Amino acid sequence: MRASLLVRPALAGLLLHLGTGAVRADPVPYRVDGLPRGETLSIRAEPDPAAEVVGEIRTRALVVGCTNDTPSRTTWCRVKVGRTVGWARRRYLAPE
Repeated sequence: MRASLLVRPALAGLLLHLGTGAVRADPVPYRVDGLPRGETLSIRAEPDPAAEVVGEIRTRALVVGCTNDTPSRTTWCRVKVGRTVGWARRRYLAPE
């Protein structure tokens, strides 16, 4: 019976962690999709449309994880392009 009491908090912690959906173990390649031809997708310092632009995605990026727990309540993904790491709108990213 003691073993089951120890398993329940561990399971609850795991479910809580998985429920956030904000982190992924390995980066996954995504491509820019849904923007007019020739436009780039902004990489922002924070998952907020008013945040500072720290870079841009022209064609592809590595996505580390996505979340909709943001001030704008829209889904943003943590991205990496070259040395630039920041946030981009999920709406314009499609898995490769």
